[in-house]
Amino acid sequence: MIVVQSTQDKLLAALQAVSGIVERRHTMPVLANVLLRKEDGLVQLTTSDLEIQIRTQAELGGDAGTYATTVGARKLIDILRTLPPEQKVTIEAQQSKLVLKGGKSRFTLQTLPAEDFPLVQQAPSFGPAFSVPQKVFKSLLGQVSFAMAVQDIRYYLNGILFVAEGKTLSLVATDGHRLAFSSAALEVEVPKQEVILPRKTVLELQRLLSQAEGDVELQFASNQARFSFGALEFISKLVEGKFPDYHRVIPRQHPHVLLLGRQPLLAALQRAALMTSDKFKGVRLSLEPGVLRLVAHNAEQEEALDELDIEYQGPMMEMGFNVSYLIEGLSSMAQEMVRLELADSNASALLTIPEHESYKYVVMPMRI
Repeated sequence: MIVVQSTQDKLLAALQAVSGIVERRHTMPVLANVLLRKEDGLVQLTTSDLEIQIRTQAELGGDAGTYATTVGARKLIDILRTLPPEQKVTIEAQQSKLVLKGGKSRFTLQTLPAEDFPLVQQAPSFGPAFSVPQKVFKSLLGQVSFAMAVQDIRYYLNGILFVAEGKTLSLVATDGHRLAFSSAALEVEVPKQEVILPRKTVLELQRLLSQAEGDVELQFASNQARFSFGALEFISKLVEGKFPDYHRVIPRQHPHVLLLGRQPLLAALQRAALMTSDKFKGVRLSLEPGVLRLVAHNAEQEEALDELDIEYQGPMMEMGFNVSYLIEGLSSMAQEMVRLELADSNASALLTIPEHESYKYVVMPMRI
């Protein structure tokens, strides 16, 4: 039976859409496979790691009738990548194997039964669905994802908090040293829902989302989130736990406000970072009327000094920050100008975008 009859590029694109969560080595060998379920000309591809499940379907030619099996996802992709994009390929079922043919090339692959594939058990009930334009959703994730913790013992920090309430969707990420907040307007009003999406899910969504037109439909259950966009359905387990009260972390009414060009500030910080060590990423910001001075040192007693002309007439101040945190925050923005709000050397700094209350980035100070 011919399971798939397609061109290399079409089949490869469908496989790549679902293969990001597949681990090459797994305690369950079947989880290294993709579930192929064929019904006439429509082929459904599903992958899972027991906590995330991604499914897409594509109109790929083949024999009439239904068929289901699982085959090594990465191996199939590696083979397809070696074939030219316009190459016609067929996948045929032969007993417990699949045979892939392309031009004069032929590959025989081992399969495992479709019934052995552990599909994620979907939550019995989800909250109301709401939609966000795909490019807006991708932008929101990009503005906060860098502030997620990595393997923190406080597991609820290893992800992003989603808060849907009224006509607003807000995303928050923090690792305890900095916090990023971004929000967007929704077209419909939704009851308040708060969930924490795991880090792996966030990174995979960022890979899959594009700047294309069209919406992402979101639905949350008590222990699951579901995203639908294009031909993809993405289901993920949620992180259990209580996210910190981010409202208390975001400073309000810092007395000293600077309006700065984002690119000049970012470039100055990148230059200063060259003189920091891998372990100690400190940069000292000295503020005096008309000048913002950046100073960085390292263990070899080397130094970087940079100055930016600013409109500031307040008192002299000096504070230390992790230079990487400032660089990552500024790099997540695209605007020309940024607003830096400060109180004193012991208070956190607040980076915002002028006339855009939807984005806030808080960085805790460090001793230098």
